[in-house]
Amino acid sequence: MVVEKGKIFSIIGPNGAGKTTVFNCVTGIYRPSKGRIVFNGHDLVGRKPHQAARLGIARTFQNIELFSHLSTMDNLLLGRHMHMKTGVLSGSMLFGKRSPAAKEECAHRERVERIIEFLEIESARNTPVSALPYGTRKLVELGRALAMEPTLLLLDEPTAGMNQEEKRDMMFWIRDIRDDFDVTIIMVEHDMNLVMTVSDEILALNFGVKLIQGLPEEVRNHPGVLEAYLGRD
Repeated sequence: MVVEKGKIFSIIGPNGAGKTTVFNCVTGIYRPSKGRIVFNGHDLVGRKPHQAARLGIARTFQNIELFSHLSTMDNLLLGRHMHMKTGVLSGSMLFGKRSPAAKEECAHRERVERIIEFLEIESARNTPVSALPYGTRKLVELGRALAMEPTLLLLDEPTAGMNQEEKRDMMFWIRDIRDDFDVTIIMVEHDMNLVMTVSDEILALNFGVKLIQGLPEEVRNHPGVLEAYLGRD
């Protein structure tokens, strides 16, 4: 598959099609047995997840992966980790509001505050994640990914478990993230209404086999896609 910069690109297919496996290969969790994965001229095969992150790739997960005992603010600040310049030793030796460590902390908090405002989760700022509703926790995980300042954002079922109102909000946020943050988005999603509405292009998979890559209308009416979802009859 080929994904152009600045696009919202969706990967669809029935359970077991290999959608999340694609994400795991891109981010270095899995190593593909053959082939290449190239991002901005860099071959990703063999790189570890933190190396993929430093190239500008962030992701969310099917099952929410947050630190439940930490607050929303602290979870989002974790997304700033790779941007931090102050080390443990220098940070422990320099004190006061004017120290480099303090200034850096303020800058990262300001960045996170903008994301909290963007996602409209101000009321959850200081609340432990374990005490938040499911839909809000999904937004916190999205916010942590945005805090990394990615150029490529991988969204793995961003609306899973959400109600219809939350799904509508997510539809607008996905578009705004692409436009306001200048991020290319690859999304795995089962909600076909969301996929067909926001996607510039779609890839359909079935058991690891590419059925079609094209515009939403082309994919919607492809015989192989209909058979994969609905059966031959």
